[in-house]
Amino acid sequence: MTTERLARTLPQAVRQFLGFTSPRILLTCLVVAVAIRLWVGDYVWVNLIPVVAVIAFQPFLEWILHVFVLHARPRQVAGRTVDTVVAREHRAHHADPRDLPLIFIPLRWCLYLVASVVIVGLLIPGWSDKSSFWVAAFAMAVGYEWSHFLIHTDYKPKSRAYRHLYTNHRLHHYRNENYWFGITNTLGDTVMRTAPDKKDVPVSPTAKNLHGAAASSMGSS
Repeated sequence: MTTERLARTLPQAVRQFLGFTSPRILLTCLVVAVAIRLWVGDYVWVNLIPVVAVIAFQPFLEWILHVFVLHARPRQVAGRTVDTVVAREHRAHHADPRDLPLIFIPLRWCLYLVASVVIVGLLIPGWSDKSSFWVAAFAMAVGYEWSHFLIHTDYKPKSRAYRHLYTNHRLHHYRNENYWFGITNTLGDTVMRTAPDKKDVPVSPTAKNLHGAAASSMGSS
């Protein structure tokens, strides 16, 4: 558990954010993607298609990964317990939402993310569209890390939009872990009906102990 004090102001938050590995990796990838996009040039309106696709898909990708990857239960397969690093660390994150290192994407999974974005981009025809996709995808990844980090600091919301995200994610941690999965937006929750009024949802006894004592007592691979 980290003993570092959580940021209270935006300048403090930026300094703290840049001190962690996954934000630095993703920001570096974003800078490289922007450089490639500027070098390629060839700006036409169809370059917006991969950007719009990334923006449209992000809410649902975020929801799917949160529900089925981060909240994945340990499972027995052929006598072995299958339990990913990212799921274990997310359970630890729920147990202590103020532990700074646990807020960020684990290094191995950050590298998986980078590789996936690069590979998907390479499948898109034309370098102008490839590089446009990379810029949008890495910008979204940085936005995810920043939004999730900032929500867990002691910086209080100033804008209505940020207050909405802040409130929803805190409900996920402190009221009921089965709802409010959005980080950068809540569209996925709205479509999937996981953003009810908090008064309609009981306080969960396992919000800080995902899956309960049975899951936490299982071994991990």
